Amino acid sequence: MNHLVIHTDGGARGNPGPAGIGVVFLADGKDDQEIYTEGAFIGDGKTNNEAEYTAFYTSVKVLEKNIETWQPASIEWQLDSKLVVEQLNRKWKIKEPRMLQFAKDIWAVLATLKVPYKITHIPRELNAAADALYNQALDAQLG
Repeated sequence: MNHLVIHTDGGARGNPGPAGIGVVFLADGKDDQEIYTEGAFIGDGKTNNEAEYTAFYTSVKVLEKNIETWQPASIEWQLDSKLVVEQLNRKWKIKEPRMLQFAKDIWAVLATLKVPYKITHIPRELNAAADALYNQALDAQLG
């Protein structure tokens, strides 16, 4: 595989409220080559930011387990959360202690990657697959 694109998204209904995550891995960045997807309910009383960070953290843990099998030459995360992108790229300060811990855990995994990676912000409409997964997980949980 040449290039791996990872879309993540998360959200809470009510903020805080019931929350879910969506993660989509695309081989060579093509929409028709999904190699992994996950949508999950992550609990009640969560914030949007907590859901966004949980989605990203989930993606790095999945990557960590599968990187030897997939062997990407490069990796790009694409998120519609400008806050998470800028914080993980160390451009914006992280004031919330829980989000800082998420970032530290994520950075620890990213530091082990032996391939180039980047974390980029994309418009919400380009993150539809990950968005749909977290909403499906929430709908299934909430009835």
